[in-house]
Amino acid sequence: MIKYDPLWKTLKKKSISQYKLIKEYNVDKAQLQRLRKNLIVKTLIINRLCSILDCRVEDIMEYVPDQEDC
Repeated sequence: MIKYDPLWKTLKKKSISQYKLIKEYNVDKAQLQRLRKNLIVKTLIINRLCSILDCRVEDIMEYVPDQEDC
């Protein structure tokens, strides 16, 4: 499973709020909701967040094996 927990840490580290992502960078609220719930998001969104936050993919998402994968 892909988890987006690192994103929230990176946002805090960079002092960028979700509100700022929405208002200043025009990130769609629905996409942030999908990220919060660890749902599927397009790589375009990941690319855009990396650009906004000036970070690497690993700073936004991580792979965690599902229980059934173990």
